[in-house]
Amino acid sequence: MNSFWGEIIGYLSGMCTTLAFLPQAIKSIVTKNVSGLSLYMYIIYCIGLIFWILYGVYLHSFQIVLFNIITLIFNMIILYMIIKSCVKK
Repeated sequence: MNSFWGEIIGYLSGMCTTLAFLPQAIKSIVTKNVSGLSLYMYIIYCIGLIFWILYGVYLHSFQIVLFNIITLIFNMIILYMIIKSCVKK
């Protein structure tokens, strides 16, 4: 596979996995309901995203860094809301 198609696949996969979290982030923000979401899952996922970002920096891969930063932002919003709802209880 040449580098052009590799880049296209990298961008498409990054967009799909990033956009997968957008509906949950929007729903959580609009409804302010995160009661069914797992605190530990989002903590572990955010840590994993940080490692993906570091790995992307190591590889000099713009796609890995870009899409994992965007996904981390969406997940940090949800994580913040989960923690905030736990503190209220």
